Amino acid sequence: MDKDVLIIGGGIGGLTAALALARRGYRVRVLEAAPEFGAIGYGIQLGPNVFHMFERLGLSEAVLRVSIVPRALVMLDALDGREVACVPTGESFEARFKHPYIVLHRIDLHHVLLDACKALSAIELVPSAAAVGFEDVGERVRVRSKDGRTFEAAAVIGADGLGSAMRAQMLEEGAPHFIGYVAHRTIVPMERVPAGVRRDDVVLWGGPGYHIVHYPLRQKTLFNIVAVFRTSTYAEKGDLAGHRAEIEKTYRDAQPAMKSLLAMMDLERRWAISDRDPIRHWHRGRVVLLGDAAHPTVQSLAQGACMAIEDAVSLAEMIHEAQGDFATAFRRYESARLLRTARVQLESRALWPFYHAEGIARDVRNATTAPWSEEDMFRCLAWLYDGFALPAEGEESQQRMQAGSRH
Repeated sequence: MDKDVLIIGGGIGGLTAALALARRGYRVRVLEAAPEFGAIGYGIQLGPNVFHMFERLGLSEAVLRVSIVPRALVMLDALDGREVACVPTGESFEARFKHPYIVLHRIDLHHVLLDACKALSAIELVPSAAAVGFEDVGERVRVRSKDGRTFEAAAVIGADGLGSAMRAQMLEEGAPHFIGYVAHRTIVPMERVPAGVRRDDVVLWGGPGYHIVHYPLRQKTLFNIVAVFRTSTYAEKGDLAGHRAEIEKTYRDAQPAMKSLLAMMDLERRWAISDRDPIRHWHRGRVVLLGDAAHPTVQSLAQGACMAIEDAVSLAEMIHEAQGDFATAFRRYESARLLRTARVQLESRALWPFYHAEGIARDVRNATTAPWSEEDMFRCLAWLYDGFALPAEGEESQQRMQAGSRH
């Protein structure tokens, strides 16, 4: 009974945590609010740091089979089209960071994780179970779902994202911090992409108060486009005509290639962008948070999913090392992950005005980056892409055996 865990949220972080815990001998139930386990169908970027986790779970090959390794990460100036910065992601990148930078369809990543979970009898997937609150009753935790059901386990992991119900009960802090920007996302067939648009790179066009990111998916048969911009209407529910008019006004001075991409986009739906300030404590009693529930970030570093995956595997390892002493495991997990995830949050905020610089700030940015070399770029990214160290396989049990022999 002390080796069962409830995970709230069947997204990337939740499924990764389920796999990592089941691998260590825990029985896991994953509660998902939606009627079926799935993902929003757009692209996702993963840095080389995430492969340290995939290797531990035996997922690297499966993930690579549904991924593309882009030629480079490129930032272009939206007004004049010039290159602002470039990170080559070919041989020299992999030689330096030991793993590739990849882009893939979020649904494909989700299916890799979901298939791995379904293959393990220790994992139970429970759809249509929207968790709304918990009760810590000493040795157990009870979770209530929206439809009145109760689920119980020795510990609960809140992997329920930015609007986490688990976090809302733990912390009285109000709504997330909306930054005044929105995002529109679209995937189009590659044959529709206009000539002259880079198809082999991850490209970010940075402009005054706006940007566009695009890259290929699924053996380069699809093209993922994300348009982000500042607007006073970020909290309002608009309509297609209003969104189109706002886009045309915002991007009026942008490069023709950007406008041709915008013309293909589905502008019906948009997402308001938000984050939260870093906090020091992500657990209360037998309940702990991971991923966006613990440290939501804006997308500047494209590391939200990577941090959730790192959290999930490291948390499972801490629980395993502590032999089910959840209080100790949760404290160690917070201590190990705090500064890295807070840095991602804060550096992502700091990069936001860099991407959207205007006036003299844009001139300064472009002049500053002009002499940057490949080596300079790798050095700037080393703290992130070198990854997060996990205990070596077998190291923990060996340490316990040594400790036992001394007593």
